[in-house]
Amino acid sequence: MGALDPIRLSDTAATGCPSGLQNIPVAQIDPLSVQLDLTPYVQSTEEGHQRIDLIVQGAHCGGCLTKIERGVGAIASVKTARMNLSTLRLRVEWTGDKSQASVIAQTLSKLGFGAAPYDITQSDDGREAESKALLRAMAVAGFAAMNVMLLSIAVWSGGTDMGPQTHTLLHWISAAIALPTVAYAGRPFFRSAWAALKNKRTNMDVPISLAILLACSLSVYETVKGNPDTYFDAAVMLLFLLLIGRFLDARLRLRTGEAARRLAAMQVTSATRLLDTGVIETVPARDIHPGDRLLIPAGQRIAVDCIIESGQSDIDMQIATGETKLQSFGPGDTLYSGTTNLGAPLTVRAIAKHSDSFLSEITALVEAGEQNKSRFVRIADKAARAYVPVVHSVAALTFIGWMIVGGDLRVAALNAIAVLIITCPCALGLAVPAVQIVAAGRLFKAGVLVKSGDALERLAKTKTVIFDKTGTLTTGQFNLLNAADNAPTDLAIAAALAKQSTHPLARALHAYASDLDVKDVVDIAGQGLSAKVSGHTVRFGSAKLVGEAAEPAARHSSVWLKIDDRPAQCLAFTDMARADAADTIAALQDQGLRVEMLSGDAAAVVKDVADELGLSRAKGGVSPKQKMQIIQTRGIEGRYPLMVGDGINDAPALAAGYSSASLASAADVSRSAADIILQGDRLSSLPVAIDIARAAQRRVVENLTLAVGYNFIAIPLAVLGFVNPLIAAVAMSGSSLIVTLNALRLHRNNHSVFEAEGVS
Repeated sequence: MGALDPIRLSDTAATGCPSGLQNIPVAQIDPLSVQLDLTPYVQSTEEGHQRIDLIVQGAHCGGCLTKIERGVGAIASVKTARMNLSTLRLRVEWTGDKSQASVIAQTLSKLGFGAAPYDITQSDDGREAESKALLRAMAVAGFAAMNVMLLSIAVWSGGTDMGPQTHTLLHWISAAIALPTVAYAGRPFFRSAWAALKNKRTNMDVPISLAILLACSLSVYETVKGNPDTYFDAAVMLLFLLLIGRFLDARLRLRTGEAARRLAAMQVTSATRLLDTGVIETVPARDIHPGDRLLIPAGQRIAVDCIIESGQSDIDMQIATGETKLQSFGPGDTLYSGTTNLGAPLTVRAIAKHSDSFLSEITALVEAGEQNKSRFVRIADKAARAYVPVVHSVAALTFIGWMIVGGDLRVAALNAIAVLIITCPCALGLAVPAVQIVAAGRLFKAGVLVKSGDALERLAKTKTVIFDKTGTLTTGQFNLLNAADNAPTDLAIAAALAKQSTHPLARALHAYASDLDVKDVVDIAGQGLSAKVSGHTVRFGSAKLVGEAAEPAARHSSVWLKIDDRPAQCLAFTDMARADAADTIAALQDQGLRVEMLSGDAAAVVKDVADELGLSRAKGGVSPKQKMQIIQTRGIEGRYPLMVGDGINDAPALAAGYSSASLASAADVSRSAADIILQGDRLSSLPVAIDIARAAQRRVVENLTLAVGYNFIAIPLAVLGFVNPLIAAVAMSGSSLIVTLNALRLHRNNHSVFEAEGVS
């Protein structure tokens, strides 16, 4: 076993989350207790290294990610340690034997984190529970806030007509509601603040917790003394507003790993293995090794990368290339995991393990792209970094100053609490969400769904838009080009036979079908169909099937039709561009954006579509990994690329893009990986989305400026004793109202944009 490097590990020695967000002891969250044998979960790589995937429990922030990667990387034999914060997956690769896995588990435990063998279908269980707990706390705080505010209104409006005893009674009722509410609903903030303080750190939850606890303590004191003013309403309302933001953030973090989870669900969990003795057995896909012979029946997804030994069939390659046209494969051809056998049964030989096959690689690429996005620091987070030390310092100095000047503990405490309340980050916290809510509502009316909280900020920086071709700029559905060159009766015969097939080109002929009698249909693997149609002998498929020497050297997809002994006819098909594709590209270019197209289709086909749409930058024959690499290059160049795609093969590129968009009709995985979804399959809403994102970014900057300006005015008043906690609570609410009203201006300033798009 390798030894730990004490110097490097000391940099990360503080236990748990550096930001104090982990609030459960490691002993409770670590299901291993550092004793579970992990060797069965270790895999050997082609380079002779060992590798294991673990789910890390207790990781919450970028600080956790850095701490874990550095801590595990400090083990002498470890070559790489990479963590995905979206799915909580840690992949470690090392030299030596498999028993080194226990050292990794022990290291994680010493760092303050739990670990277990990675299962992507269960990796979000903890976050789902956290989200539900926050929702319950928010509901309790909201209910209590309504009731305490009603009691406060009664006190305020009672005036001289209400006696001191009645005032005190209403204050005690408020306390009976507020104090249990604060104890229950405030736990997420209190635990986080306490964990941060134990680690000799501070975070945003420390001043929040102080403000809530001190406001409640002061209110209890004022109630006991029979004084007229209490601040239970301020404490509970503050808690409710902050829980809303915390819940939305938790839901966002839960959703960030959705694309990777959907891809994992697509991976085949079992396969049929053919032993040398002739015995057929069903085995888990993870147990398949290179050299194993497998049987792939028609209709089954392929579990691992393999080479065909016998059989010929049509394969749906859309997941790998994006092409909707089925491709014929035979002995010696290579098939990739995730593709689907749609023709005849095949016997294949595995050339890679399940974890090293194509679909696993796609999953890894998506996770890597999602992790890069999770490193994005929102503008509000940047503004909040200076907030905590400033607020703590000002409140402490206020208390000390008033103790020196007047020596009255109650007055000093009142003014210090007023500083904490008046500077509570409601305006700062609402500055961004308020704009996002308004912008998301306007985008929804424009046919755009916003999926993540930081999507608009990233979308606003876009300088380059990169489109996939098939299913994005084109419809993904084929149309017959040369219908006029063929007799209607011939097309009816072809359509009658085509109804027996699910091939995309065959489906394009269904519109020409009639009630002709079809008999004796034979499916010739990899070539097409033959049958008797109303007494005619008909063959429909490849050039080889009808006796032609070769396929035509054309840029369009084609299929051959031969009726009886007549000369074969070539039917040409094309994937039509979307009706609004050209206008969308022109609109994006008018916004000063560079537009490109990347596709897995043949270069000649891609060039035709690019010429039709007025695109000067287009590239064909691009694999999913190459798409991702090109997008990463654009990011390095400072182009902030927006990727637009629809297929499973586009998911890595969508995850890697600085921002991303997908059509509503896209594959589930692509919709999950995208930041925004274009409803109604309309590309024309994309320029609108970018326009609104840019306007929203301006409103965010304005709101943050207003929030900071408010504090510059309010803090001196609170420090000098001109503001008590009640007025501080009102001022705090007023600042939140101001940033909300400013966010609503986004609707008015972008109204002309929506009118241009026909949106009310």
